[in-house]
Amino acid sequence: MQKIRSGTLAALLLGSAFTPTLSLAAPADSTAIREAALKDDIAWDFTEGLTTEVGPRPAGTPQEARARDWAVAKLKALGFSNVRAEPYTMPVWVRGHDEAKILSPFPQNLVLAALGNSGSTTDKGITGEVVYFPTLADLEAAPDASLKGKIAFVSHGMEATQDGSSYGYFGAARRQGPSIAAKKGAIGILIRSIGTDHHRMPHTGVQMWADGVTPIPAAALSVPDAEQLARVIARGQPVKLHLTLTSKMLKDQPSGNVIAEIPGSDPAAGVVVAACHLDSWDQGTGAIDDASGCAIAAASALHVAKAGQPRRTIRVLMAGAEEVGGDGARAYFKAHGAEKHALAIESDFGADRVWRVDFKLPQGHEALAASVATALAPLGIGASKQEAGGGADIAPLVRAGVPVIDLKQDGTRYFDLHHTPDDTLDKIDPAQLRQNVAAWAVTLNLIANASESMGVY
Repeated sequence: MQKIRSGTLAALLLGSAFTPTLSLAAPADSTAIREAALKDDIAWDFTEGLTTEVGPRPAGTPQEARARDWAVAKLKALGFSNVRAEPYTMPVWVRGHDEAKILSPFPQNLVLAALGNSGSTTDKGITGEVVYFPTLADLEAAPDASLKGKIAFVSHGMEATQDGSSYGYFGAARRQGPSIAAKKGAIGILIRSIGTDHHRMPHTGVQMWADGVTPIPAAALSVPDAEQLARVIARGQPVKLHLTLTSKMLKDQPSGNVIAEIPGSDPAAGVVVAACHLDSWDQGTGAIDDASGCAIAAASALHVAKAGQPRRTIRVLMAGAEEVGGDGARAYFKAHGAEKHALAIESDFGADRVWRVDFKLPQGHEALAASVATALAPLGIGASKQEAGGGADIAPLVRAGVPVIDLKQDGTRYFDLHHTPDDTLDKIDPAQLRQNVAAWAVTLNLIANASESMGVY
């Protein structure tokens, strides 16, 4: 990640907590926008419609194409301008049949889901002895070729955190574990799901093969099944397992981004990107990941427009193919990276309440940051000393130096649902969804109408 050329808010945020003062009060219209957004129904209607009328939206599939068509029609009906889909192509991994059985010493079935880009078994599956590794570090420390003909099993216990910070550490078992096991000769790998629930629902997710590695079958066990397998192994007898994971890779499949805008009055002032991702995994209906994020971005932009034409254009980016590696974000940057972007902001962490705001603005924009913090304070949101980093859908913009604000959602229960069949509409609390819309609306309003010069060309 590159530093913004003109600096950051570090000097402001060092020392005492960043507390707005009356002298930095937000413009009066923030109150009206905030109160109107707290009564919003647009975000719920969008989330309900996308998850009901389209459902799962795996990247590069006909379901994702239906989601683009649905979103274009919906955004036009809501009154956005310049609504369009921007296509690109990509390789697509398609799930087949997922099944695992302990053959001995205690025969029983296990519940699991193949990881994205998993290698495929034949229809008859594979059989091998399980080798247990409590952590990814233990797998890394295993001698080369020590797993030849074996099935690796990596366990660990991810715990819930409000900011989701444990995902980076524990998620490495999914992202890197399959390549490490393959290099050591394994014929397959199982991991404990990267999740914080104890439901018998596996958490899928993408992993990328390291250069030169031949893909092997790779899957995540539900947390209860991972704990069950660990108990079986602890009995001290060899554990033989049969694994069937059939999948296939398709080349040059169509995907795309959806763009919609609230045109600004000053084209030279740059564009504010409000981002989310339209695709989802195949198991649930992608309500928290990330239909609600797209709903928040769209609804908040409309609340700004209702208050009057903003100075800057607000561009809603509903990226495709985020779940499998950020193809949509790269395609957006390739098409629009040369344009002036004043700021980027992203919603992709569910729909529970925003509790914290992080900034990465150019030096000299401390008053603007304080105004945003003041406008957010009545919603129970505090400003932190952390530097904003954005998310996958705006990552290329952030790396290029575009300023960013993170409205941090409460992630305490997010990884109970993440990438599981349980990611469904009923998990969204309408009141918390409205609080998100309100936080986004006041933030977008202040940034889009700020007199300061900001952004990169």
